[in-house]
Amino acid sequence: MDHLVFEVGTALVLVAIAALIASKLNFSIIPFLILVGMIVGPHAPQIGIINLRFIHSAELIEFLGRIGILFLLFYLGLEFSTSKLIRSGKSILIGGSVYIGINLTLGLLYPLILGFPLKETLIIAGIITVSSSAIVAKVLVDLRRTGNSETELILGIIMFEDIFLAVYLSTISGLILGESSSLVGTMISVLISLGYMLLFFIIARKAAPLLNKLLKISSDEIFIIVIFATLFFIAGFSETIHVAEAIGALLLGLVYSETDQAERMEHLVIPFRDFFGAIFFFSFGLSIDPMKLGGAVWLTLGAVLITIIGNFVAGQIAGKIAGLSHKASTNIGLTIVSRGEFSIIMANLGIAGGLMPILQPFSALYVLILAILGPILTKESKVIFSFLNRIFKWQKPGLSKQQSS
Repeated sequence: MDHLVFEVGTALVLVAIAALIASKLNFSIIPFLILVGMIVGPHAPQIGIINLRFIHSAELIEFLGRIGILFLLFYLGLEFSTSKLIRSGKSILIGGSVYIGINLTLGLLYPLILGFPLKETLIIAGIITVSSSAIVAKVLVDLRRTGNSETELILGIIMFEDIFLAVYLSTISGLILGESSSLVGTMISVLISLGYMLLFFIIARKAAPLLNKLLKISSDEIFIIVIFATLFFIAGFSETIHVAEAIGALLLGLVYSETDQAERMEHLVIPFRDFFGAIFFFSFGLSIDPMKLGGAVWLTLGAVLITIIGNFVAGQIAGKIAGLSHKASTNIGLTIVSRGEFSIIMANLGIAGGLMPILQPFSALYVLILAILGPILTKESKVIFSFLNRIFKWQKPGLSKQQSS
């Protein structure tokens, strides 16, 4: 423990190097941070006094990464308003159902066709179905797409996924680990999640005048202490009632977005969002051992292919239902293709239940590929849309920019 600060400092130097390389190449920082994290970690050699294994600091780095997720989702919530999301409620409900339905169906069929047993099939389906809220949030912010017409639906799908997680995790963990998981218990868990989200929407609509008075703090020092205190408390409390802590941060951001202090919060949160967000993706890379990925290559490549196709189709259908253009619908499908933290959780659940060991390298390689490919596909969505538009003739050449957005 004597070298804890030095280890964390070494990790931050690696994060800084990855960020500089990404900046020089004018590329998303996410893939570089994940790859640098993979290169080092428990499997890396020790070079003199520089320990690249991060044995003592691993838990601390992981915790700092969790803070990064909170800031990413909190900032994303600040960029929106509850009134917009409420107006899009029907589209979000239908679009979220379409998204989960298509991806879950493909996730179940793929391992069944390959001959996997039922329990392994359910785990693989869970790994494939749900996107990474942290990566999606980071990409939306980095590419400055928070103001795009389709982003409200993307945000709604992220929250819809959390409801699905409450059902799926409680059901599958009961089946895999032998814990009691009755239908009543699952329904109660879902109702708690729904009620919790609804409560925040009500607070956002009704409590804005009171919050404006409470947040009228002249000192930036005290102001940011108050904001961070509520952020961590709400995120932590959310986790205790089985609502993802990141969703709690997102909901709090939505509440604060209705206040007069929203712009001030955004300005103060940005440095923390960028710093801790970078640590999250580095920490994510640390959890992946590249030496164990080889045995799951073909299984993973097939899963990546069906995920991209499933997300694209789901994006098109959800976008059309919401009245969005094909261009905006393409953005939806490509933005939410990234996979991350939930997929790793599902794989760990399978391993804890004594299922096939291939689940761990499969999930790691699957998440790695889509965590890298997702931001690239999102950034190049205009090029991809132009290519597809030449094939499907969605948009006439003379259509104005306003009409196509």
